[in-house]
Amino acid sequence: MPPLELLRIPANLWQTMHDHVVACLPEEACGLLAGRDGLVTLAIPVENAAHSPVRYRMEPRAQVGELLSIEARGLDLIGIYHSHPNGPAVPSATDLAEAYDPETLSLIWCSGRRGWSVRAFALRGGQPTEVTVEVLPAE
Repeated sequence: MPPLELLRIPANLWQTMHDHVVACLPEEACGLLAGRDGLVTLAIPVENAAHSPVRYRMEPRAQVGELLSIEARGLDLIGIYHSHPNGPAVPSATDLAEAYDPETLSLIWCSGRRGWSVRAFALRGGQPTEVTVEVLPAE
């Protein structure tokens, strides 16, 4: 499958992620993005079992349950989102080392002086390649 060059997210799902990221402060937030062909149709918050401001680890049972639900709905896992509450919106060395699926995008939320910034990356071969993010009108 060719790498995605555009990730499209409806505004209501964007807001779901934003609300989750803010609610988890000061810890990193994490979750799953599901859909088809680069269009996100589900944004699923998942508990950060690491409870850390510099690291996330999805709660394993919740993660597996949500992945099975995505599959049962006939959707694809498009991406994983997480936040860097005190860091840049780029993949960390840990993000790169732990990226297990080159087809799954990494969407990173970062808090800065001007609010939240969000960037998406394909993490293939340990090298991040930025992917354009488009926020669509709410569904």
